[in-house]
Formats: sequence, C-alpha cells, structure tokens
Amino acid sequence: MSVRLTVAQALLRFLAAQHTERDGARQRLITATWGIFGHGNVAGIGQALVEDPGLMPYHQGRNEQAMVHAAVGYARQSRRLSTHAVTTSIGPGATNLVTGAALATVNRLPVLLLPGDTFATRPADPVLQQLEVPYAGEVSVNDCLRPVSRYFDRITRPEALIPAALAAVRVLTDPADTGAVTLALPQDVQAEAYDWPEEFLAERTWTVRRPRPDTAELDAAARAVGAARRPLVIAGGGVRHSAAEDALRTFAERAGLPVATTQAGKGALPWDHPCDVGGIGHTGTATANDLARTSDLIIGVGTRHTDFTTASGTLFRPDARFVNLNITGFDAHKQAALPLVADAREGLLALTEALTETPADHRPGTARWAAAKQDWQERTDAAYTPRSEDARPTQAQVLGVLDTLVDGTDILINAAGSLPGDLHKLWRARSTDQYHVEYGYSCMGYEIPAAIGVALAAPGRPVWALVGDGTYLMNPTEIVTAVQERLPLTVVILQNHGYASIGGLSEAVGAERFGTDYRFRAPDGTFTGAPLPVDLAANAASLGMRVLPARTVRDLREALADARAATVPTCVYVETETADSVSGAPPAQAWWDVPVAETSTRPSAVKAREEYDRHVTARRRHL
Repeated sequence: MSVRLTVAQALLRFLAAQHTERDGARQRLITATWGIFGHGNVAGIGQALVEDPGLMPYHQGRNEQAMVHAAVGYARQSRRLSTHAVTTSIGPGATNLVTGAALATVNRLPVLLLPGDTFATRPADPVLQQLEVPYAGEVSVNDCLRPVSRYFDRITRPEALIPAALAAVRVLTDPADTGAVTLALPQDVQAEAYDWPEEFLAERTWTVRRPRPDTAELDAAARAVGAARRPLVIAGGGVRHSAAEDALRTFAERAGLPVATTQAGKGALPWDHPCDVGGIGHTGTATANDLARTSDLIIGVGTRHTDFTTASGTLFRPDARFVNLNITGFDAHKQAALPLVADAREGLLALTEALTETPADHRPGTARWAAAKQDWQERTDAAYTPRSEDARPTQAQVLGVLDTLVDGTDILINAAGSLPGDLHKLWRARSTDQYHVEYGYSCMGYEIPAAIGVALAAPGRPVWALVGDGTYLMNPTEIVTAVQERLPLTVVILQNHGYASIGGLSEAVGAERFGTDYRFRAPDGTFTGAPLPVDLAANAASLGMRVLPARTVRDLREALADARAATVPTCVYVETETADSVSGAPPAQAWWDVPVAETSTRPSAVKAREEYDRHVTARRRHL
C-alpha cells in the first residue's frame, strides 16, 4: 500500500512518527519545527505544516541562526533524546544556519536542518538567491553546511528521501555520532508528489545505545585507577548526556576520588558534595587546578579535553597518565590515554565494579582537598559580597544575589564573554541540569534563543538567560518569540559598555583593549570617548518584554526576585561596576595559550610577550 503526498508532506509525516527509547522511556524525536519562510520552502515545508496542523507543532522564528540555537537548547535539556527541526528558504536563510550547525556539532547535540535549495530540475538558472559556481553546476550555498554537519544530503528526487531520512534519524539518535544533520530540499522537489510506501510513514522507535566497555580496555583502566596514588576525575558533558550522575557519584565515593568539571560537565555533582572540587582549567577553581598539577592519573569521563580544560597543555604533570571514558573513540584516545570506549553510565558502573576488590586505603580521600575547597568557597563569598546595598554591583555580585534566590529547579544559560569564566569558578550548581553554559563554540547570541528551547523542554521551571551587552546586541530578536509564546523566561542584561571579556584579554596580550569598548571616537580618532548612549532596557521593552531596571544591589535583589516569580517574559537590566574599581571574581587559575606578537614597538606588547614565553615553556604533549 502507498500514500500519495508531496515530498514535504511525507517528510513531516515521517518525522512525526520517529521516537527514541532509552532505559525503557520512549519519547518523540522531533517534537516541533522552527521555520522562516521564503520562496525556497513556503510552498513545500510551509504548505505541509498548514496541510496537517496537528501533525507537527510549529514555532515562528526571527533569525535562522537563533532557531538552531533554540533547537539545541531544547536538545540539551532533553539529554539528546528529543530535538527540533529547522526549516529555511534558500540563499541567506540557509547560510544563516551555518553558525548554529557548527555549535550543535561541536557540542555533540542533535538538530535537524531543512534548508530550501535551488531547483533540482533547473527550469530557470539562476533563480533568485542562487549562487552560481562556474566549475560545478550542482553546488549551492547549502554546501557550506557540509563541514559543520554530521550528515548531509541533497534530495534531488522524491524517492531519494527514503534512504536519506532514515540515515538522518540514524545520526540524530546515535550518541557517538550526533550533531547537526542537514537535508537540503530543492524547492521544486519539496512540492512534487510521490506514492510513498506506508512502511516508510509508519511509527518507528530508535533505541539509543548504551555500549558497554571492552573487557581488555576495562581491565587496563581498572588497573590504572587502582594503582594511582593521586587520581583526579574530570567530568564533561557526556556525563549529563548519558544521565550518569548517580554512577559518577558512586564511583567517586567508593574510590575516594576528587571530581573536577568542565563547563559542559558542571553540575555532575552538586557543589556541596564532598568529592566535587569545582571547575577545571583556565576558568576553573584553585582547588581543582592544584589537584590537577599533582595528579598522577587523570580519569576523563565524557570530556573532549579542550584547551581551556587542559590549560593549553600546561596543567598536568609531564608523567601524568590518562584514562578516557568516552562513547566516541576519537575523544577516548586523546592525551594518549588508555581508552575506555563506552557509554558514560555503563562505563562508570563497570569501572566501579572492577574496583570493588581494589583497596583505596592509600588515598586520604576528601580530607586531602577539603581545606582547599573551603578556602575557595570563602573566596567565592568574598566575590559575591557587595560593599554596600546601595552600590552598583560587580558582575560577580550579580551572580551572588542570584545565588541567594534560586533553588535546584532554576536553569541558568550563558555562552560567551566573561560570564562563563565567572560562572565556572563561582556558581554553586544545585541540580544536574541547572548549569547550561555553551562553551564548546562559545557563541555570542546563543543565550536568549537557547533559553526559549530550554523553557519549551522544561515548562514551569525558572529559566535565566544571562547576557552581557555585547552578546545582547548580537541577537536579541528571539525576545519577540518568547513574548509570542508567552514563555516566562528572564533575560538578565549586564551593561558593561562593550566586549569586556575580550577587552581584558586584549589588555593581557598587549593589544591595549583595541576595538573592545562601545564608545564614541575621541579627538585622536580612537574609540576612547564617552560611552555610547545605547538604551538596552528600552530596546528590550520595545520588543515586548517587561523590564526591571536595577541601579544598586538592593534594586537588583528586588528585581531578580520579582522576575523569578513573573509569569511573562521579563528583563532585568543592570549596569555593572568594573572589577578595576571593585573586586570581581578571582583571576584565572591556569593559563590559556593566546599567542602574543613576537616583535613590537609598544611596551605593553613587549611585556606581554615576556609573560607568554614564560608560560609556553610549560606546554607539553602527553605521549
């Protein structure tokens, strides 16, 4: 039997019938579609959504990149078991997807992209928005999505959709191979009818695998852990994706191990658990980084060992050994590690069982780092504490006020600027999914649309999008979507008049904050005049948000409490004090390699290069 439908209608029918199942829980894979329509998809996917409005929920976006961010936020909150699709027209709508696709793939998060494409049959060539490539007639702008997609296909005939759609879902549901998946849809093919086999449109459930470790790899890892005298666990995002937090806690407690966390892994243990020692690497805590410098074995769980985590290869002892538990072999072999290729939960359970006969008496356990952890909490308290309730707060003090108001139900979202560093060092994560910082791609403009995705995935929970003014100006348009959907999320805008994070980095590398402040030009032509009179609070209000300005710590405390109880999208606007005049967060506890000019006539750059040369000598490759 067959059903006659257009390609677009059949694709939506197929997607609505796909489910994932893990640990006995079944859920729909694609729960909604985001779309902005133009001549590349309005008569295809757009018409198909209208044809059967009960089949696929639809969300109206304002920016194509932001729609992908919203889908990614939803996917992460759903532990990669559900996600959204995103459809665009051809041309600029499609190329606007590239940044969001890169973010999804870098972070190993599933999202389905359905960009329109130019005519497959080429009745008119070129068509509006078509890129002409003299040497390759089949190339379109959608080919920009190939390197940032885990799977890419162009559907040039209706029947080609069947194997392509199945391959797309296979990748979306593969925990070791997921990321952005792109099905480019020529606009003529989208509207073409075909007789589809009913089997293609039938409900299908995809089991999300939990591969167990190889016996030989497990034995080698267990021996290494058992023999280590000062081991350290680094928990990454894979712990969260696998829902392995309980297994991690058991492993750490039984083996007497400290657990440091990456940005994606923060919250794997609650901040007050005795084994939790805080963030690791350039934005980490002194407690975790001091342990890393003296550890003889690093046990990575679901981490990619990025340069921030490893302090650009300077953090660990030259003779340190590594065990990497990761579902992806590519990541498991990093740092010349003993690989343990497995699902994070299954690998931790197996490793814990393998260690049951291994004495841990030679390890002093939590007492070894308890004093250092307490010292860091005191430093956090100092950074959080304002000098006066009537003073303008620092950025760290904004976090401190928020810290007094939230509980484990709140979710914080951030991605770029100086906030990720302050959050990684200072924030006290109270639940496994409270801390949502996208730092794999560290994409400015992620926070507000991601907050929408998170709010859709976790209805009823307080959701906070924390943004600096530079990030806000990059991508505020999805505020309109939040208003339209009546999502009671809160956007906290910290006004610091420019790219404060890069300003600090620029100063550290001798570039003297060039091009990082939002100021008028001075008489000498430099951007060193008065701050720009940009009213971000008025901008947020003009987009439909309720705005609560906060000039002092006292105002901030009242505004944040009001916003947390709000039932409509709300913005808290606060102009922060700079850390130059009032102490902010503690400085970096580990190095980050940003090359400095080797020759310069400017004293600041010369001095910065001397400091760089001192640090770079500690960089090493673990072989």
